[in-house]
Amino acid sequence: MKVCLISQNVSPGILIFRKDFIRYLVLQGHQVFAFAIDYTMDTEQMVRDLGAIPVSYQLNKTGMNPFLDIRDTYLLKQEIMKISPDVVFSFFVKPSIYGSIAAWFAGVPRIIAMLEGLGYIHTPTSRGVSFKKQFLKRVHGALCTLGYAFADKVLFLNSDDPKDLSSVALLSKKKLDVLGPIGLDLDYFQYSKPDLNKPVRFIFIARLLAEKGIFQYLSAARIVKRDYPNSEFVVLGGLDPDNPAALSKSELDKVIQEGIIIYPGHVNNVKEWIDQSHVFVLPSFYREGVPRSTQEAMAIGRAIITTDVPGCRETVVEGVNGFMVPPWDAECLADKMVYLIKNPDEIIRMGESSYQMAHENFDVKKINPELAKKVLGSL
Repeated sequence: MKVCLISQNVSPGILIFRKDFIRYLVLQGHQVFAFAIDYTMDTEQMVRDLGAIPVSYQLNKTGMNPFLDIRDTYLLKQEIMKISPDVVFSFFVKPSIYGSIAAWFAGVPRIIAMLEGLGYIHTPTSRGVSFKKQFLKRVHGALCTLGYAFADKVLFLNSDDPKDLSSVALLSKKKLDVLGPIGLDLDYFQYSKPDLNKPVRFIFIARLLAEKGIFQYLSAARIVKRDYPNSEFVVLGGLDPDNPAALSKSELDKVIQEGIIIYPGHVNNVKEWIDQSHVFVLPSFYREGVPRSTQEAMAIGRAIITTDVPGCRETVVEGVNGFMVPPWDAECLADKMVYLIKNPDEIIRMGESSYQMAHENFDVKKINPELAKKVLGSL
């Protein structure tokens, strides 16, 4: 079959999140067309190396200009018609909506949308939900009502998202389906035992945004370092200077100079940094699907501290492979860190539980056939 995958960005959308699925489809004999808005010559070649065909299209990914969106949807429809695919599978917020509409007008027989987390609009803050976000939630709900009406199936990664989206959108329940985590190549993310002879190291991997919990992580690190100065705190993630809720460069420089964190900048060997750490920490209150970084840390065998919010809570069984803390609570986060410093054997036990959970729930070799059934259907 001809299968179009419509992503927003080539990375992580195509080259990280869909890489294993593309390989699976190609090995099954399907022709895969990978749509993204930001291809370069290098990333086009990377997609070809996976066995897929890169296709560039345009999408105003954050704007709310309806005329631009209508134009982009029309142009996307034209690109889809050139291919005449059997299936269109679109994901991320705007592509899942406009990709479904474009595919229907292009006459595609089967249309699948996936929403991998409700995202920024549905993310509350410690002060609640602003009027602007309330308005945007209604707009998003209206667009989902329209766009997903054209889809045959709408996939989610956790059970909270379809319930919460249904509060602002009119969705056909028979179309909604919870897939669960996208999964990992567990042959690559292999178990490594934490070295308890080294200082306990906590690692944070995410964009340096308030919603991802970076400020709570830094506050907790300050608290812990006062009594346990040998403990280590690693931050992997990029700055976002255009985002008002992001950690600023001056704030980052300050905590580096104070010796609060280790910040190596951009790295290509994230797995090795997890290997060298003891505990993975993601105090996010962002509306995640199921965070991939947490899945990777679990597969490698790390204890997890995360928040009791949709998406994140799917990765922890309290006291078994880690802890869930309330969002925005740096003191509670610090308490859990101190507990693991005082009880290093728990780091090993919880890490082994994470490893077992990853093999039960995150194995891409098990998940890809199930995802393919949902996407390809009986065509």
